[in-house]
Amino acid sequence: MGRSRYKYFTHINGPYFITCTIINWLPFFSIPAIVSIILESLKFMIRNERFVLHGFVIMENHLHLIVSGENISKEVRNFKSYTARMIINYLLEKNSQFVLSQLKFFKKLHKHDQEYQFWEEGSHPKLITSLEMLNQKLTYLHHNPVRRGYIDDPMHWRYSSYRNYIGIEGLLPVEIIGL
Repeated sequence: MGRSRYKYFTHINGPYFITCTIINWLPFFSIPAIVSIILESLKFMIRNERFVLHGFVIMENHLHLIVSGENISKEVRNFKSYTARMIINYLLEKNSQFVLSQLKFFKKLHKHDQEYQFWEEGSHPKLITSLEMLNQKLTYLHHNPVRRGYIDDPMHWRYSSYRNYIGIEGLLPVEIIGL
């Protein structure tokens, strides 16, 4: 039987708070072209109704999402697989040997079928069970860059759904819930 780090999505529709972390917390999301791959993939997932996005933040080495949908486990796995493949292809095209060597070095030993590993395994899904929990998770993700000392106001972090929640168009379409 194969290993799966995506089996902890117990409720069919969610919403879920999930975290996707780059292997060994490497700061690849400080590269705008790589963030663009993530954003375009999320747009695809939304446009094709793979999941509904309710909140997000992209930091330098991880991202948080609040998503709902019919098969979140499968769709998160597909998102991570596709983005990893696209990012590695980008790094190969740019001949980023040092970066690729990091993805090879930190690859888990049981991953015999691939040369590189971009994402840590799993996504740590947390089923959101109340409006209070939803608001807590939204506050947590929107204030992540503030806590890290990157900005003073969450409105200034471009890779976040905070603007959507205060009535300003953000980078991604977000279905507002709660509050």
